[in-house]
Amino acid sequence: MSDTLEKTEKTLLDLIETLRDGHQGFIELETHLKDPAARKLFREETLTRASFAGELEEELHRMGVKDVKVGSSTAAKVHRAWGELRNRLGGGDHALLATAEKGEDEAKQSYEEALASEDWPLPLREILLRQQRHILAVHDQVKTLRDSSAA
Repeated sequence: MSDTLEKTEKTLLDLIETLRDGHQGFIELETHLKDPAARKLFREETLTRASFAGELEEELHRMGVKDVKVGSSTAAKVHRAWGELRNRLGGGDHALLATAEKGEDEAKQSYEEALASEDWPLPLREILLRQQRHILAVHDQVKTLRDSSAA
């Protein structure tokens, strides 16, 4: 396997791990939030993150990666952010949404780094940019929900 393909595979696997981690965190959040609008957002977002991970897995298969195995090395910081969720379950919606925003900050950073790190082929670059735009929009929604829950 070429160095370029290995780097591409690692970068995509890191993004898949970030998406899966977000998916799990959103499932956890949705069950503990009281605000119906927030619950709806996180319920919908669990499906979106799973879909995004599936898209990236499909791209890896197209590149010849037969078995997509995702580790947890570079996503450890994301896991820590979502791990705080369990510690904040008693803190109400504001604390939960603050934790979610922190997790979304990590997802934003993962996409920024991935897009800056490689000269992606056009179809894959478009997928990553579309996913990144969505994650940025969800981050803003989570921030708005967090701010409104502090009132």
